[in-house]
Amino acid sequence: MLQLVILSGRSGSGKSTALDQLEDAGFYCVDNIPIQLLPFLPDALKGKYSRIALNLDIRNISDWQQDLSNIITQLKSVADVVVVYMDSSNQSLLKRYSETRRVHPLSLMQAGLSLEEAIVEEGDLLRPIREMSDLFIDTSELSIHDLNKIITNKVLNKKAGHLRLVFQSFGFKFGIPTDADYVFDARFLPNPHWDENLRPLTGLDRPVQEFLKQHDEVQAFIDKISSCIEDWLPMLEQNNRSYVTVAIGCTGGKHRSVYVTESLGWYFASRHSDVAIVHREQNKHDK
Repeated sequence: MLQLVILSGRSGSGKSTALDQLEDAGFYCVDNIPIQLLPFLPDALKGKYSRIALNLDIRNISDWQQDLSNIITQLKSVADVVVVYMDSSNQSLLKRYSETRRVHPLSLMQAGLSLEEAIVEEGDLLRPIREMSDLFIDTSELSIHDLNKIITNKVLNKKAGHLRLVFQSFGFKFGIPTDADYVFDARFLPNPHWDENLRPLTGLDRPVQEFLKQHDEVQAFIDKISSCIEDWLPMLEQNNRSYVTVAIGCTGGKHRSVYVTESLGWYFASRHSDVAIVHREQNKHDK
C-alpha cells in the first residue's frame, strides 16, 4: 500500500526541515501541492513511488478547509496516511522570523497584517488540520538534530498500517512533552542522583539499573503502567490511532524515567509489533 505522509503546521515550525529529511530517506516529496489535486495523487503516482511526503501550508489550505477532512478520509481508503502537524510557540516563531527576516505568508496575502497577528491568525486557520492530525510535534525547544530524531523514530521507522507505541522519558524541569497521550510521574521513586557514584550515569547504565531493581516499588510502578496500557491498547488500535505516546518523567529525565521507559519499551517490544523508545533529555546529559 502507498505510504503517504502529510506535513502541515504554522510557517516557521520546521516543515521544510522535516520534508528534507523525508526526501533524504527516499520519499518522493512535494512542497505546497494544491489541495484540489490531492484526491488524484495516488492514481497519478501509482507504480512510480511507494512513499510520498507532502507539505501543506496556509497558502492553499485556507480556501479548502471544509473539504480537507473529506479529502484525507478519501486518501486513507487507498493509502497508509499519516498527518503530521508541526507547531511552535508564538514567541519561538517571532524569534525565528526576526532572525531570518522573512515575510510571513499571511502578511503577503493580507496587507497591513503585522507579523504577530499573522502568526496568531495562521494558527486559527490551521486548527482543522491540527485536530485531524495523527502526530503533533512541538518544535519550540527542538534543535534540528532533535527534530530529525523525532522524524526518524515516529515517522520513518513506523510500520505501515500499525499503531506505533512510543515510550518517552523526560525531565519535568524541562517541561511535559506536548505530544504525550499518557504521562506518568516517577519522581516519588528512589533517586540515584543522591549517590555520588551514580550521579554522572544515566538509566541506561547497569549500576543505575541495579540500584533501581533493588527497590520493589520501582517494579510495581512499571507493572501498573504495563497493565494500564495492555488493558486499553486493543481499543486504541480499534480506534485507528497511528500513535500512542506514553511519557515517563522524573526531575531531570536522566535516571528513573530512563530506566522505567527502557523497561516498558522492552516489555512491549516482545508483545507489540511497532514500539519506539525515546529519551528526550539524552543530549543534555551527553554534554
